[in-house]
Amino acid sequence: MKCEAPGDFLPVVAFLFLAFACSGCAAGGIEKPGYAVERKEGDFEVRAYAEQVVAETRVNGTREEAGNQAFRPLFRYISGANRSKTKIAMTAPVGQEQSQGEKIAMTAPVGLEPAPRAEGAADAAQPSNGEWVVTFMMPAGYTMETLPEPLDDKVRLRVVPAHRAAAVRYSGTWSRRGYEKHLARLRAWMTEHDLESSGAPVWARYNAPFTPWFLRRNEVLVPLAHEENVLEDKHAVDGNEQQ
Repeated sequence: MKCEAPGDFLPVVAFLFLAFACSGCAAGGIEKPGYAVERKEGDFEVRAYAEQVVAETRVNGTREEAGNQAFRPLFRYISGANRSKTKIAMTAPVGQEQSQGEKIAMTAPVGLEPAPRAEGAADAAQPSNGEWVVTFMMPAGYTMETLPEPLDDKVRLRVVPAHRAAAVRYSGTWSRRGYEKHLARLRAWMTEHDLESSGAPVWARYNAPFTPWFLRRNEVLVPLAHEENVLEDKHAVDGNEQQ
């Protein structure tokens, strides 16, 4: 039986190790986005996120290549490669998604989402070349006006408007197989509850690569159309209280 690799090549693992170690977040104490839970059923949730500011970069290539290429300029930006040489705290999660032109789905860590495909083409979750958007969420204390200007023109600052998303949380390695399995589960749950997506899925990773696979927090998030109905038993989840 062939053992599947964790889904990310060594360069990304090394950079993530350095980023999380330098930020003192091995124990999970870094800032995470807060949200309101509008519906919860087992591993599945419908969440409402407030407006967020992200630093993002776009790269071309396969899913794995995109993660490797995009992480470097973003990490350099928060490490001081900006006009004021300001160091910005690492946040979680890291998300990756495939580009859909200027309209980009919710990316509240670092996420991965596939580009639009022609009719009859392979599903977006399958490996493919294309343009990918990788984002780092900026700490809550920053705004577009107070964040330092990136020195690298490949790094762009952007406001992600308030939005809603369906989410499934799981532990395990960062494998493509795990991502696709849980994306399929999430889509089936959305269909069962008549929840319509408004964009491509985002893959979110919350932990440092040295975290044991069974303790990792991974998520797949799918942005939702605003008109969808949800239950009324909302409760807020503080980002810094999340495990």
